[in-house]
Amino acid sequence: MDEVDLLVIGSGSGLDVANAAVNQGQSVAVVEKGPLGGTCLNRGCIPSKLLLYHAEMLETVERAGEFHIDATVDDVDFSAIVREVNEEVESDSESIREGLRSSPRHDLYEGEGQFVDDHTVEIVGGDDDGTRIRADTVLIAAGTRPSVPAIDGIDDVDYLTSTEALQLETPPERLVIVGGGYIAAELGHFFETFGSEVTIVGRRPNLLPEADPEVAEAFTERYADRMTVHTGHAATAVSRTDGSVTVEAKPYEYGDDGGIVDDDGVSVTGDELLVAAGRTPNTDTLNLSETSIETDERGFIETDEYLRTTADGVWALGDIVGEYLLKHSANHEAQAVVRNRFGDELQPVDYSAMPFAVFASPEVAGVGATEDELQAADREYATRTYRYDRTARGSAMKAEGFLKAIISLEGEILGCHIIGPQASTLIEEVVVAMKAGSGTVRDIRESVHVHPALSEVVQRGFSGQFSRGGDGHTH
Repeated sequence: MDEVDLLVIGSGSGLDVANAAVNQGQSVAVVEKGPLGGTCLNRGCIPSKLLLYHAEMLETVERAGEFHIDATVDDVDFSAIVREVNEEVESDSESIREGLRSSPRHDLYEGEGQFVDDHTVEIVGGDDDGTRIRADTVLIAAGTRPSVPAIDGIDDVDYLTSTEALQLETPPERLVIVGGGYIAAELGHFFETFGSEVTIVGRRPNLLPEADPEVAEAFTERYADRMTVHTGHAATAVSRTDGSVTVEAKPYEYGDDGGIVDDDGVSVTGDELLVAAGRTPNTDTLNLSETSIETDERGFIETDEYLRTTADGVWALGDIVGEYLLKHSANHEAQAVVRNRFGDELQPVDYSAMPFAVFASPEVAGVGATEDELQAADREYATRTYRYDRTARGSAMKAEGFLKAIISLEGEILGCHIIGPQASTLIEEVVVAMKAGSGTVRDIRESVHVHPALSEVVQRGFSGQFSRGGDGHTH
């Protein structure tokens, strides 16, 4: 049996903790069953955003006529785009692998890690099959995988998840997407921009249901102008005939007493089916029944506020804990584990002001509370909405979109939600104000903003009159 100080399962953000342990002079084992670098590098945010930037370039050229510029696209080498992106990802992954292999303090075990007890893991598959590793400290950072809902006939048809969709070298003529979250939105945008006829079927009333309702509604309306969108519908059956896939969907009422409505639904047909219906934690692959590590009803690992599991000396971070399924959240959690594992005193993970962004067209970003969350909590608040085109830069860009600021009646920033160009960048000023400043509108109002820059959308969005709780009274 091999023995080390720290055993890390997963090679995404868990590597930050592994490297910190090495810097402390500890021996480290890293267990990875797939390509090195984790979900983000290999099957998630990196390849998807690289591909989406190509879509942004194409979209820019196609909009040139709005600015009295005669520009045409003569050809698109779609397969070259996809190959280049995947080759870059593979190169980065291999670089991580070579780095671990050449490190005198990292031991890399390539195969699936399964627990034998709280501190012992056995490798299943690969060159290290059967090897057992024991460690004083174990970190579980094994991530998630695409969820596949229980749709009648789904096991009998070929379908794509985000993993396969990112490797398609030919855009399908007709693409049906089941799911209405950020993965569906981003991949729908990508394939539609490159010529696919896209149909989206989602259960919630709007796409991006985790966004502020006003933003989600505006986003859904924009997508409905580009694609066929069936929100408020649940896929109930799927079949494939003569090379085409057909999805049957029924109306769906969302809520505690909701569910599928036995009423006339819709039938949509495409050449490919993309299932983008959320993520499933990889806890079922870890043999946790042999440990005292507990999971919640969804299968995510239970941790305390310091990211310790219910087993002494075992920690967890990233998607598998189910707090925020975002790479920057996993990185933030890795920093917390490093502090708590090697620091002098424990500090809770601070999830306040955790931003998100959707790299679709339009972009969407947000941080803090949404208006419906504040209403559910019966909390007083005030809002202000400011449109991009009311700034000089936004007008020059012919930009559609708006910023929605939400504050307490005392001026504390409670949330901010943006739909429009560069939303993912603009939200950062609000994050910094909430975390590093006083956390009030004063941080934004009193800071000098470049004129004319798009950042004035943020400045002006947090200035002027606010409406109290959406009731029309100004604050």
